[in-house]
Amino acid sequence: MMSESQISPQGPLGKGLTCPRCGGVISIPEGQTIVRCPYCDLRSIVRGERGVRRYQVSIRASQAQAIQALNSFFGNFAVAFDARAKSKVSEVFLAYIPFWSFWSRALGWAFGQKEVGSGDHKRYEAREVKIAQELVWTGAACDVGEFGVQHIQLTNQPLEPFNGEALHASGMVFEPVGSSSDAHEAAEKDFQHRLRDAASLDRLAQLFIRFINKRFGLVYYPLWVIRYLYRGRAFQVVVDGFSGKVLYGKAPGNVLYRAAMLVGGMALGAFLAVDVPTFLLMSSSNSHNNDNLFFFLIAVLIAGVGMMAFAYRTFRYGENYEFGGAKFDLAQFGAGGAGDVFRMAMKAVDAVEKGQMR
Repeated sequence: MMSESQISPQGPLGKGLTCPRCGGVISIPEGQTIVRCPYCDLRSIVRGERGVRRYQVSIRASQAQAIQALNSFFGNFAVAFDARAKSKVSEVFLAYIPFWSFWSRALGWAFGQKEVGSGDHKRYEAREVKIAQELVWTGAACDVGEFGVQHIQLTNQPLEPFNGEALHASGMVFEPVGSSSDAHEAAEKDFQHRLRDAASLDRLAQLFIRFINKRFGLVYYPLWVIRYLYRGRAFQVVVDGFSGKVLYGKAPGNVLYRAAMLVGGMALGAFLAVDVPTFLLMSSSNSHNNDNLFFFLIAVLIAGVGMMAFAYRTFRYGENYEFGGAKFDLAQFGAGGAGDVFRMAMKAVDAVEKGQMR
């Protein structure tokens, strides 16, 4: 009974195993080794293949949909305004990239302290947090520097058994070159980090976690690779072959956007770093809580300096816009860049404050 046609690690059943007596299709509950054929009542033992299980995701997005995603990508305000009109597609091909994939369910408890109150009434209360979470980790199993996609989101994509001949007939297939043990280690570290964040404790004392239903495999994922020319310069965009969304891409930057970010970012950064502290110092002569004011001034100063540094970086390196990948996405500044800088500043100040309180 080895003729698997569709397996979903996210679902409770594996379908497509055929009965050796009557040829009927049998559904197998997850983890069950003995199954009964609903047609001829034959009982069979299910055995998995040795080594790492290989799966593939079928392509859902057509080449036309990938080109449409490229045109939508050109509409980003950080991309040159004439990119859609002046760009010419030079090459489009389908690539199947292998990704190490790790599924598990985490159960456990986190013990620590949560900060409550504010000002002179701030204190830490003991907390116990129950953890029960489904976890999925993926990582590229080959060198994807050219494509820029290090991870994929495996959510509702149905996984099918690997069919090398079919994949080679439809596109370019890359083989894994990394170590599965390194992938295991990276997945476990990522799980531990996510569970610590999920506990939401300011002071974590102990974390007891047990991983159950662990599954590990290699998933060949379809990616549309589109290469195009803009004013004699070559760029590339990678589109998800299942959802049709852009995962990674490079494009010529928008000069007006860069200038606006420089002027606006410098002005806002100077306001936070100079005007706000000056106003607070002038109006705090009668304040009795100078310690909290001091730390708040440091936070505002760091946020202002960070804003100006971000604005300069956007202007200096914005000639080529890069979406996705490991680099910072400049186009998301308007949605959350300033808030992220300020939250980082507040965390740094909080760390300094805790160090002085000790």
